Amino acid sequence: MGLDDKLDNARDRMTGRAKEAAGAATDDEQLRAEGRGQQTEADVKDAGEKVKDAAGKVGDAARR
Repeated sequence: MGLDDKLDNARDRMTGRAKEAAGAATDDEQLRAEGRGQQTEADVKDAGEKVKDAAGKVGDAARR
C-alpha cells in the first residue's frame, strides 16, 4: 500500500470519527451514520490495499 493511500484512508477515518462525534453531540443521527459509514469505507479500502500487497508478495515469491 502506498503512503498516499495510507494517508488518504487515515484522513477519511479521522473525518468520519469527527462527523460521528459531531452527530452525537448534536443528536443528529444522520451525521453519526455518515461518520460511521466513512470510517467503514476507509477500513474497506485499507483491507483492499492489504490484499493487493499480499498478492504482489505471492507473485514475487512465485517468480523466484
